[in-house]
Amino acid sequence: MRVLLVEDDALLGDGIRAGLKQAGFAVDWARDGHAGQLALETEEYALLVLDLGLPRLSGMELLKWLRARGNKLPVLILTARDTVPDRVGGLDAGADDYLIKPFDLDELIARLRALLRRSGGQAAPLLQHGGIALDPAAHQVYRDGQPVELSAREFTLLHELLLHAGRVQSREQLEQRLYGWGEEVESNSVEVHIHHLRKKLGNDLIRTLRGVGYVIDK
Repeated sequence: MRVLLVEDDALLGDGIRAGLKQAGFAVDWARDGHAGQLALETEEYALLVLDLGLPRLSGMELLKWLRARGNKLPVLILTARDTVPDRVGGLDAGADDYLIKPFDLDELIARLRALLRRSGGQAAPLLQHGGIALDPAAHQVYRDGQPVELSAREFTLLHELLLHAGRVQSREQLEQRLYGWGEEVESNSVEVHIHHLRKKLGNDLIRTLRGVGYVIDK
């Protein structure tokens, strides 16, 4: 899952980025509102984590700009502004969730997972397909009840395909969701991860559409 973090506090931003990456997210970090706006114009994200007190363009202005374009990207606001009018203003402007600083990183990650489930129309915490079950919180995959060891990239790729079951994902789309800024992408990385997933979880789990992409059928 690729996340855009827009936060101007260097220490906090570095900690959030590290924690999200450890939880399996690919993270792009913008330090001001204009940089965040540019990223949103040029990249595709699953989630936006947005500070309100940003230089150059405030978080509230960025949020209003995003919604005015009809973009439904799930947005979680991070802010030290803890009054009820501040929270109401953020939610009314189009935020999906609101977390007050200081906060617990585990809570942030849990809230992001919940936003992902809701945006994908998935209410249950487990993603299941036949005998395959994926638990995002435990970062664990099971096949017929038995745990299967996956690499971080394999887990993220499987998560993406299960969240979008029935919809074909191109290699380019999957690469965008697996890798953040500055991460090297090998030309056949998606194909290699798909090959490993099939070996571990069964050849019939992921279907290839030649020249189009990959899909897990509903």
